[in-house]
Amino acid sequence: METNSITSRFDEIEKRVERLMAALKALEEANLQLKNKNRQLEEELQAKVEAETRYQQERESIREKIDGLLVKLEDISEASL
Repeated sequence: METNSITSRFDEIEKRVERLMAALKALEEANLQLKNKNRQLEEELQAKVEAETRYQQERESIREKIDGLLVKLEDISEASL
């Protein structure tokens, strides 16, 4: 009787360990997926930051060109008077 009790306890412990191992594996897979998603989002964010920087540089360049043209127009206007 005692042997059956010990055997059943070991079976119960074995089942619990198997469930824990399955839960651990599922958590590791979920963690890997989250890490991949995080890396993807970081790459997307970096690309957007770089695009925003390029946009600001282009905008500043256009602004400088417009300012230069306005100065030339003022010079021409003043020379005409």
